[in-house]
Amino acid sequence: AAVKGALRFQVSAALKEGRVSPTELCQRCLSLIKSTKFLNAYITVVEEIALKQAEESEKRYRRGMPLGALDGIPIAVKDNFNTAGIETTCASNMLKGYISPYNATVVQKLLDQGAVLLGKTNLDEFAMGSGSTDGVFGPVRNPWSYSRQYKEKSVKKSHSEDEESNWVITGGSSGGSAAAVSSFTCFAALGSDTGGSTRNPAAHCGVVGLKPTYGLISRHGLIPLVNSMDVPGILTRCVDDAAVMLGSLAGHDPKDSTTIQDNFKPFELPSLTDVSKLSIGIPKEYHAPGLSSEILALWSKAADLFKNAGAKVIEVSLPHTRYSIVCYHVLCTAEVASNMARFDGLEYGHRSDMNKSTESMYAATRREGFNDVVRGRILSGNYFLLKQNYENYFVKAQKVRRLIADDFVKVFRSGVDILLTPTTLSDAVPYTEFIKEDNRTRSTQDDILTQAANMAGLPAINVPTALSERGLPLGLQFIGRAFQEKQLLTVAKWFEKQVKFPMIQLEEVKRHNCGVFQHQKSASFS
Repeated sequence: AAVKGALRFQVSAALKEGRVSPTELCQRCLSLIKSTKFLNAYITVVEEIALKQAEESEKRYRRGMPLGALDGIPIAVKDNFNTAGIETTCASNMLKGYISPYNATVVQKLLDQGAVLLGKTNLDEFAMGSGSTDGVFGPVRNPWSYSRQYKEKSVKKSHSEDEESNWVITGGSSGGSAAAVSSFTCFAALGSDTGGSTRNPAAHCGVVGLKPTYGLISRHGLIPLVNSMDVPGILTRCVDDAAVMLGSLAGHDPKDSTTIQDNFKPFELPSLTDVSKLSIGIPKEYHAPGLSSEILALWSKAADLFKNAGAKVIEVSLPHTRYSIVCYHVLCTAEVASNMARFDGLEYGHRSDMNKSTESMYAATRREGFNDVVRGRILSGNYFLLKQNYENYFVKAQKVRRLIADDFVKVFRSGVDILLTPTTLSDAVPYTEFIKEDNRTRSTQDDILTQAANMAGLPAINVPTALSERGLPLGLQFIGRAFQEKQLLTVAKWFEKQVKFPMIQLEEVKRHNCGVFQHQKSASFS
């Protein structure tokens, strides 16, 4: 029951009352990690470290001195956050075997509050992708591929080969973290969000995915993709848990000059009963090409839900949205080219045996260490940054980015409190379909509804809303004003309560010898 429970109310209470011990909770999660290994959600599992942390937590509970709501709670961390003494790979040959001498600030904050780190989760190489399919450790499988809901509605295949190819992607690039939370192997996980990499897999895996305001949470120790857009993301099974995690992670960090200077006060979400004072904006530009009829109907139904509850629902315009994906591509690749320059084979990570010259060693190291996707983005970025192209591409993209951010400012100044949009164009697609298109094409399609919030630096959250006709999760996105996470999460919690999203009934295939796990609606750990 504890494994099914939610952080905020059930599990913390069970730990405090002694109904379950941190060690028992940790062992159960580790057991689930082993039985769901075929999902490929984890790159590294640190069983000994986790059990030792659980034992320390148990001692604190016995003394009646727990460190807070996260004490004894099993968590997972995306493998692009540095962890002292634990391998950090970014799912790349370039960093295979790399062990950081320090913890990322967010990891250290979680450990300081007694959280139990189970392991590092899978991702697209250096977080470049939207499917969690392009890392060197192989693709992540969506737990819903093995759910009773999906199996009952998907076409029955007689051959095991067909059944094996029927699994769907998690989305990305934080697919491992989303799969870990969805499959009950941990209660919360860290992802990263540069253009939607937390919200996209959250939508496909039926979990809550929060991208906080840029600067609210420290990026120190997060291996950078795009410094001006990267934000540590939070994945949980309910909105209340996301608020608990945010309260533990937010605030100024002297090691990250982009974090806010003010102290952040953790908050408890109120139970909103009256939405009549709310103004919900529906951006017309998010009716994007390729948006499935299911998502469109769900979006409309959600707007009606707010309207019928008394909220003011109005159509708004964000006119520069149509330029955002092209603008994002230019800025993203330019910053990638700069950030990837540090991987030269000299100081850390992979180093080629090529020794003809320093230049040949550099070239061979990067050719061997990076996959085609990373090399392609580096090439694009360096092209945009060439002296003759800098003004026409990079500078223009920065100007368009300002216009995109100004669109949001104008809408929020007009009285709109929250924007309601789709998170993804459709439900999760089968892996065999996903890989028919290249990474760049897929990322362009999959980021179209999420990356504008990153360019504007605004908080956004995916809330799982319903199941598709195929029995797969569909999510909707709420975008809030900068640093107004409490309002955003309060509205998201109200919506979550109204839609009553069904919890996964995880039925593992027989060849994995896992039996059947039935999980009812889960609340939170705190």
